Amino acid sequence: MRTDKKKRLADSGWRIVLALTALVAGAAAASEAPGGVIKPAHNDITNLASLQRGARNFVNYCMGCHSARYVRYSRLGTDLGLSEQQVIDNLMFTGERIHDTMRINMRPEDAARWFGTPPPDLSLIARSRGTDYIYSFLKSFYVDPSRPNGVNNLVLPGTAMPHVLWERQGLQEAVYDGESDAEHNVVHKRFKEFQLVQPGGDTPKEFDEFVRDTVNFLDYIGEPMQLERRSIGLRVLAFLLVFFLFAYFLKKEYWKDVK
Repeated sequence: MRTDKKKRLADSGWRIVLALTALVAGAAAASEAPGGVIKPAHNDITNLASLQRGARNFVNYCMGCHSARYVRYSRLGTDLGLSEQQVIDNLMFTGERIHDTMRINMRPEDAARWFGTPPPDLSLIARSRGTDYIYSFLKSFYVDPSRPNGVNNLVLPGTAMPHVLWERQGLQEAVYDGESDAEHNVVHKRFKEFQLVQPGGDTPKEFDEFVRDTVNFLDYIGEPMQLERRSIGLRVLAFLLVFFLFAYFLKKEYWKDVK
């Protein structure tokens, strides 16, 4: 009986392992679902210079339509190592006071009329969508004459957002591989690559760094406390390790005469 029970437990354990493996594989496949265009952002919120550039990118290219209403300019300056005057001169184009939040003047009803839907607030976009998604989205606009604004996006097909970074990236076309299905008389298209048809002001490497800095900033504003949280977590783990060593040797001392 015990042998059978152990066998059943072992079989159950293997089934759980296989299920988890399938789940992870499915998640990985899902992340690559739109033609394999979801690429890792490799952002680093400990890079202060990158965060400063990302803040500059955000207020210059994003805040015309997108707010970050959960972020205050004063907190931004403190975390990014900027003086109050630097924040006012370089980042404050919508607020009147240093303690204002990063709001925009565009009215939602106007945005809905112009774009079809109001642009979302980006305070928590990195937490809801993930940095890889945002990074890939910003790099995946391509020419599509059938769309009202002349472009589409491979990560989010049918997006109402125009390609606001086209002057930096340039314009690109999506190239597909076709597979014919004679039985159903259809052709299955599979994304192959992007092909640049009109160069922008940046080289591909420069544009990649521009997007990564922007994503880095969005990751930071999604949880401004995360750097401090990680630092506290490391100190707590170090304390627990030291405490464990003391407890272990104390236990050895108390029980050394017990056999």
